[in-house]
Amino acid sequence: MASRPSIRIARKARAKAEADFATWLMMAKLGSFDDLPPNAQAFLLGYRARLERMSEAESKAVAVREIYVSYYGEMGGLGAAPELEVLATSADNGVARSQRPRNAQPARLAAAASDRPAVRKSVPALLIFAAMVALIAAYKLLMN
Repeated sequence: MASRPSIRIARKARAKAEADFATWLMMAKLGSFDDLPPNAQAFLLGYRARLERMSEAESKAVAVREIYVSYYGEMGGLGAAPELEVLATSADNGVARSQRPRNAQPARLAAAASDRPAVRKSVPALLIFAAMVALIAAYKLLMN
C-alpha cells in the first residue's frame, strides 16, 4: 500500500492532470494548439490518435492517466503512480465539480426555517440608470 505522502502527491497530480487536459483541449478547440507547450501538444496528439480506435470518454481517460503518471513522477512520487478513484464527472461530461460539498448559506437556511418568504432587496434598473446619468451630468458640469 502507498504511503500517505504518496497518496497526497497522487491526488494533487491527478487533479492537475484533469485540469490541464481540459484546458489544453479547450485551447486546441479554440485554435491555439501551436501556443501549447510541447508536452501538451504530444498528449493531445496521442488523444486524437486514440479517438480513431476508441470512444471519446475512453480516450480522455487514457490521456488523463498518461498526464497523471507524468505529473506524479515530476512531483516527487516514488514508484508507480497509484490508481485513484476517478471522479465520474470528469470522464462523463467534461464538467468540473468541487470535491467538497458546498455548505448552505446561512441566509437561505434562515429563510427556509421561517414561515415568511425571503425578501430580496433589489435596486430597480431605472434608479441605477438615473444615478449614472446624474453622475455623468455632474462630471461634465464640474469639468467645464
